[in-house]
Amino acid sequence: MPNALIFGTSRGLGRALVEQHLERGWQVIATVRDRTALDDLGSDALTVETLDTTDWPAVDALRARLAGQSLDLLFVSAAIIGPSSGPIGEADPAPFAEMMLTNVLAPLRIADRFADLVRPEGTVAVMSSGLGSIALNDTAGYEAYRTSKAALNMGLRSICARRGDKRTWLAVDPGWVQTDMGGPDATLTIAQSIPSLVDMLESRAGSSGIAFVDYANGEQPW
Repeated sequence: MPNALIFGTSRGLGRALVEQHLERGWQVIATVRDRTALDDLGSDALTVETLDTTDWPAVDALRARLAGQSLDLLFVSAAIIGPSSGPIGEADPAPFAEMMLTNVLAPLRIADRFADLVRPEGTVAVMSSGLGSIALNDTAGYEAYRTSKAALNMGLRSICARRGDKRTWLAVDPGWVQTDMGGPDATLTIAQSIPSLVDMLESRAGSSGIAFVDYANGEQPW
């Protein structure tokens, strides 16, 4: 039975990732901020850890508890939309700083500190966004959020380059999905995004190197 550790699974895309991996026969460790968020799943293959990804001592304590685990997949899904959809020059510094901690430092810190639990042929993935592509940004909008996802992508590339190992490192674009963050006008449902995203993860397992890839296994320009 393959093993996954998924961060940020209380709702939305993270929760759907847990559900999909359980359906496919995985053993899953899932982190949530609300300890009851996954109670309805009721699976013996699921272990739930209550955790805020920006609670640094709690994250480090979880890493210590999981010492000796062998993971096939580490996926960090937690993120917030940030302070504003307008120009970055109008962003309030306090919520911007909170967004950067949540969307950039927390997932990168987790990826770097937990990667050693992932077997050499395993996968380390973070939930990025097409809005994080510098090459595709010719429309502006959501400038603060775009900045956080571009920074996330850069950080993941740096971790992969520094480590130089055989793991597969993925910055994942789930598409524009109808969640609390994506809103009702998004072009994809969770049911359209996440099963295909998990298919992509499975197809790229063991491929090594780093890629910025969408839910349908298409390469995204950095």
